[in-house]
Amino acid sequence: MSGGPSRHRVLIIVPAWNEQDAITGTIREIRAVVPDADLLVIDDGSVDRTAQRAREAGATVCPLPFNLGVGGAMRTGYRYALRHGYDAAVQIDADGQHDPRYLARLLERLDGPDKADIVVGARFATPDDPYKVRGPRRWAMVLLAWVLSRLAHTRLTDVTSGFRVSNRRAISVFATHYPAEYLGDTVESLVIAARAGLVITQEPVTMRARVAGRASHSPIKATVYLFRAIVALLLALVRDWPSQLEEGTSEEALVDIATGEVGR
Repeated sequence: MSGGPSRHRVLIIVPAWNEQDAITGTIREIRAVVPDADLLVIDDGSVDRTAQRAREAGATVCPLPFNLGVGGAMRTGYRYALRHGYDAAVQIDADGQHDPRYLARLLERLDGPDKADIVVGARFATPDDPYKVRGPRRWAMVLLAWVLSRLAHTRLTDVTSGFRVSNRRAISVFATHYPAEYLGDTVESLVIAARAGLVITQEPVTMRARVAGRASHSPIKATVYLFRAIVALLLALVRDWPSQLEEGTSEEALVDIATGEVGR
């Protein structure tokens, strides 16, 4: 899994909310694997020292004035990528669950024979994948993957994965149309991409445990997840998203980062 990115000018986007205990290690690990990539941490209204520690670790930090959620943070990141002319944008979680050593594989798929615009780092893509999900959460994931696979005309096993690589075409779409609602940053964004004519594919990856904190998968929360996932999918399917990429759109017209200057 080792190796650096291809010839692309790459921006790593790390949405972070109260991740002071994990962010330093995440940044250092990314730097060690892809030293030539630029790293942008979107501090999503954190009330701890996330932004300070990200700067100390050498990342560029965009501080949002309040918590917008992953979708709002990622739209900010895509607008930054569009404004600065990056060839590829990568989404990596701040909590250490996404292994940067897979980045070379994901980026290479952008230049592969399928000419992908978006590559999803996917769990459940191989029979021996160690990541296990049961109950309502698993049912939701299977349903979402089934619907999105047909919409994208390709096999997708993990449409809720936030570990993704996007090329310029996808960046242009997401800079203006990236959704901010619950699960929109994963499920709805793929609906938008498919309807815009983007090519979506996946690459098998293994997820790791969180560096700090813990995820909760109680039966009640899993049931709520199932309900919200179905609602998110239905909303995504009925909304009027762009049916194709618009040519000649001014980049400056697409970019409006309300937080002002992004500094180190």
